[in-house]
Amino acid sequence: MTKSVEYFFSIGSPWSYIGFDAFAELAAKNDVVITPYLTTVVEENGGIFSRNRPEIRRAYWTRDLKRWARVRGKELRLEHRPDLSDPTPASLFVIAAYLDGQDWIGVARALQHAFWSEAKDIGKPDVREAIVTAAGFDGAALLRRQADDDVQNKWSADRVHARDSGVFGFPTYVFDGEIYWGQDNLPFLERHLHGDKP
Repeated sequence: MTKSVEYFFSIGSPWSYIGFDAFAELAAKNDVVITPYLTTVVEENGGIFSRNRPEIRRAYWTRDLKRWARVRGKELRLEHRPDLSDPTPASLFVIAAYLDGQDWIGVARALQHAFWSEAKDIGKPDVREAIVTAAGFDGAALLRRQADDDVQNKWSADRVHARDSGVFGFPTYVFDGEIYWGQDNLPFLERHLHGDKP
């Protein structure tokens, strides 16, 4: 029986990047349909951007990211990153691909890898177009689509839905009304998918 999971994530979240493939694999294995919602940290629900946290917590956050990246087999470039523009507009490529019935997971994967493993400036339109084109997608079409009303409306609606659903950080998975925050909660989500609801 097909199950549906609401997936809230951000291209600019290293935790979303680290847990992305693990969640995609879990979904495929458990016959899960993923509905993606892209947004940024929902501060009104208590979310905190890493740049606004005390240094001691940021230092622990960095160490924990490195540990989890190794567990997940992900390359993560955190130090010596150049100044990069806001990666948020890359979300519009993913939304456009999703709305058009394309492989939005592949688009998201390419953009996340470029940003977090290669420190590429996906905030720049020409850079993200080149990245997704190299990954086998029509980058020019996605670049054109990002300004369309349906893409912009979903971007706005995704934030409202995240706020109203109680989401504050990423990644967050919602199944059967239960919220699971963080890629380290994937084992609990899988248990729930098998009938073990908390």
